[in-house]
Amino acid sequence: EAPGRSHNIPLDVQGTAFQEAVWRELRKIPEGETRSYADVAAAIGKPKAVRAVGSANGANNVAVLIPCHRVVRSDGTMGGYAYGLEIKQLLLEKEIK
Repeated sequence: EAPGRSHNIPLDVQGTAFQEAVWRELRKIPEGETRSYADVAAAIGKPKAVRAVGSANGANNVAVLIPCHRVVRSDGTMGGYAYGLEIKQLLLEKEIK
């Protein structure tokens, strides 16, 4: 991808080891795609930690650089978003276009 994409920006964000693992995984989700909380939990080797993935998403303080808006529920519904579901939907729609 082109330089300047959010996953190429070096970030120095600090959290627990679990949060940082979740945030690294979120940065791997391609623009315009989504993953479920369960997908992220499995990808970091903690398949039973689905709720903890949601908590780590909520603790993300750089929401556009670490794209927590790309994580949805397993049934495809939006789930939560610190800035409101309308903004989450708008961010996803913008990426798909």
